[in-house]
Amino acid sequence: MAKRRAVVTGASSGIGEAAVRALRAGGWDVVGVARRADRLAVLEAETGAVAFAADLTADADVEALAGFLADSGPVHALVHVAGGARGTDRVEDGNVSDWQWMFDVNVLSAQRLVAALMPQLRRAAASDGHADTLFVTSTAAQTAYAGGAGYNAAKAGEAMIAHALRLELNGEPIRVIEVAPGMVHTPEFTLNRLGGDSAAAERVYDGVENPLTADDVADVIAYALNAPGHVNLDLITMRPVAQSAQHLLARGALRPRGTEEL
Repeated sequence: MAKRRAVVTGASSGIGEAAVRALRAGGWDVVGVARRADRLAVLEAETGAVAFAADLTADADVEALAGFLADSGPVHALVHVAGGARGTDRVEDGNVSDWQWMFDVNVLSAQRLVAALMPQLRRAAASDGHADTLFVTSTAAQTAYAGGAGYNAAKAGEAMIAHALRLELNGEPIRVIEVAPGMVHTPEFTLNRLGGDSAAAERVYDGVENPLTADDVADVIAYALNAPGHVNLDLITMRPVAQSAQHLLARGALRPRGTEEL
């Protein structure tokens, strides 16, 4: 079988960057996609991944990406990590421009990529056995929380794309995988959501023992893509042990009950 090539979006930081590194370490060819060309250049130099700068909310950029990929080799996997959150508004106070941005970057970008790259994924599946689409959503797609409605709705929309796509591709050797992380401590996600307030961003993680890291999620992404081609991990929900549910988070050291005096 030919060496497999993955397209990873959101590759300039966080989970996307970690996914590029994990896949490269596992022998994949990788095209890392993000808006920030300077960060992609560093990643390219460090990992050997190929960098492609694009804004996935722009049709022309997605078309350019598809053209580049068609000219440069097969596409065995689309790993869609790009996305994000803005604000913690209540529904009644929601900032429409923030909500529109979240829908664009989380939902419409996923649809654009699937539409643009599906012909190439089909060709790779025909020649090499199978192809993959993988979407990094969030536990926010599964459970609403106060102040999260805009992000809840956007990530739920992205998750529904994955669910519907899996049904639409029934009968084809193309896997549709969803990875839904809970609390992940990355340098930018919460900072961006809170408008650059670094103190407020750090308070989100105060006292939480071992929140997930970008590398944790990247390991799961790599595992799912490297599983035998007939095995589809439909939905992987992952959280730190300290986060039993979206609304139930332990702060402080984790210890077995009854051992407080030890």
